[in-house]
Amino acid sequence: MDIIYKTDSEKEMTRMTKAEIVERVAEKTGFSKRESVEMVELLFNTMKDILETGEKLKITGFGNFEVKQKADRLGRNPQTGDAITIEARKILTFKPSNMLKDSINATNG
Repeated sequence: MDIIYKTDSEKEMTRMTKAEIVERVAEKTGFSKRESVEMVELLFNTMKDILETGEKLKITGFGNFEVKQKADRLGRNPQTGDAITIEARKILTFKPSNMLKDSINATNG
């Protein structure tokens, strides 16, 4: 899994992998890599389990994750222009908290 973030020294987007998150957790907490892997995996699996049940996930100071149901809708094949039905599906939405927005905007100057 890649997570995209922006560094202070770079203006262009880079990717952060789960392994890099584990590395940062290990550095900041002093836990071993094995313990850090277990914590990160547990966190992601807990979040996934909550979202799979359809519950809304609110992380104070970070944001809200919510699974929403999209209905069937009419679309067009861009190559042929033919009308097609886009099937109903579930989507995951994320709305950042005001605290996170403020923090991001403060670091971008």
